[in-house]
Amino acid sequence: MKRKRLEIGDTPEICNRCDFVDISGEEVTSGTSISVGFDFFDAMPDDLVLIVVCKLSATADCPADFVNLSLTCRRLNGLCLGSPVLKAASSKIMPVKAKKWSGSAHKFLVRCVESGNLEACYILGMIQFYCLQKRMSGAALMARAAIGGHAQALYSLAVIQFNGSGGTKRDKDLRAGVALCARAAFLGHVDALRELGHCLQDGYGVKKNIADGRLFLFQANALEFAVVFRAKNPSAALPPAWLRCNSNFLPRGNNPVCITSTMVVHPVNRFLSEWFSSESNSCSELRLCSHSGCGRPETRRHEFRRCSVCGAVNYCSRTCQALDWKLRHKRECSRFVRVAGEDGGDDVLHVRADF
Repeated sequence: MKRKRLEIGDTPEICNRCDFVDISGEEVTSGTSISVGFDFFDAMPDDLVLIVVCKLSATADCPADFVNLSLTCRRLNGLCLGSPVLKAASSKIMPVKAKKWSGSAHKFLVRCVESGNLEACYILGMIQFYCLQKRMSGAALMARAAIGGHAQALYSLAVIQFNGSGGTKRDKDLRAGVALCARAAFLGHVDALRELGHCLQDGYGVKKNIADGRLFLFQANALEFAVVFRAKNPSAALPPAWLRCNSNFLPRGNNPVCITSTMVVHPVNRFLSEWFSSESNSCSELRLCSHSGCGRPETRRHEFRRCSVCGAVNYCSRTCQALDWKLRHKRECSRFVRVAGEDGGDDVLHVRADF
């Protein structure tokens, strides 16, 4: 067939009966006709556009990016609300702010859940379990995410099992909590790994093994260092000395697991903190976890443990206690520590590990 070169700026009259037009102006082959105002986007196949939209949905930094994309045209609007795009959506585009919570935000999360988005299952499950007090449906959504390999959902279910949340004190299942922590730790969840280390050290729900417990705690600290270092220096490599000491602790393979830690607060934890900090949702009888990056409330009175030294703070897990100790409570509890030391009491770290 006769081919004709298309130059940028030429009028479409030269492209009568064109089958394909190269926007760089290289070549045009004969085919169907093109009229003035021809839209190359409309000529793109749906499967190609869908791949691009799914990638944008998974990497968007805020809800506005996704909304602007969906409002571009009718075609993109239909694709953005389709199951493949909503399934790939990241937590950053989901409206999970307590002050802006509404029926439309709830419907969008439900739509993401119906599309198979594990992050949406976890977020909506946490909101229903703790905020809306729909214990059964919330736990079911978190279990759905956990079955799909969502590490954060596995760890949250472990905390529920350790505390017997949503039930009575007799509903605690320590063995189930340890098993869930072990699975989440295997998937790279740093806080689950730390919790598992404390359980092994104390013999809590599992046979006591101090050596393995300390090894897991050391591993959790090493991975947490990697998270913080990469967050502050995205383009820098980890120190060679650190890699030599901790190479066995890092995920391997072409598709490494995601290392997650409460050093980076999850959006649903911020939602819980905002939700229960408001006067309309606060409950004086039930306490919140004192770790600022958690936000979990008690589901019954005296569910959480208190610091055995000062008794002024409450924690839903050993991990939250350890993190809050490093962040702030070490300074606030120092005067109680000095008094306990002068009275010949137990070592503070030993007492605090047994909160």
